[in-house]
Amino acid sequence: MRMEIDGLQCFYGKSQVLHGVTLDVPAGEITCLLGRNGVGKSTTLKSIMGLVTPRAGSIRIGDAQFAGLLPHEIARRGIGYVPEERRIFPTLTVLENLHMGERPSSRSPKVVWTIAEILAKFPSLEKRIRSKGAHLSGGEQQMLSIGRALVANPDVILIDEPTEGLAPVIVEVVEQVVREIAARGVAVLLVESKLAIAERLATRVFVMSKGEIVFSGSAAELAADASVRKQHLEV
Repeated sequence: MRMEIDGLQCFYGKSQVLHGVTLDVPAGEITCLLGRNGVGKSTTLKSIMGLVTPRAGSIRIGDAQFAGLLPHEIARRGIGYVPEERRIFPTLTVLENLHMGERPSSRSPKVVWTIAEILAKFPSLEKRIRSKGAHLSGGEQQMLSIGRALVANPDVILIDEPTEGLAPVIVEVVEQVVREIAARGVAVLLVESKLAIAERLATRVFVMSKGEIVFSGSAAELAADASVRKQHLEV
């Protein structure tokens, strides 16, 4: 299902962080939200998930309005979230973490994600199936966080900086899984700071600066726009 965000405004205390953010995330596509650190990318995802309450704006999936709902209500209505901090349960095993994320799905059995399939996609997790979350490497924790979100079989998934700090071989695995998520008809909103990853994965790109969307277009259009890259992405 398509997610549409219109005029989103959010504050931390008296400081406004998001200034009328508008973007859309079509089903079956990877939409990438790019920008330097601290411009509001993660806050956008937290606002969608209800972890930060929007002061204004709308968040819609189909005819359903999500702005202002509590996080557990949003999750139950089909939005998955992979936070930058991963937030796995450190005292639970890999298998227990995955069971915590399971949710019945009305989607076709051909596109439903099961624990068995998650373990097949991430073989290193299968080897650590009885290990507690706190004992996993950073890459294993990232894979577990993605897997836990997927077994809830969301219609929309928000993924925050999934490749940050990971070894190149793990980055390749994560990128392939993100492609497959979209191929199964899920709307993917991916937050990234690396243009190269957006160019490899994204169907459409939004660039954020100071809490506002300053560019929208294809990855190829962004690659051709040197002024946007220089002003809002390059160090």
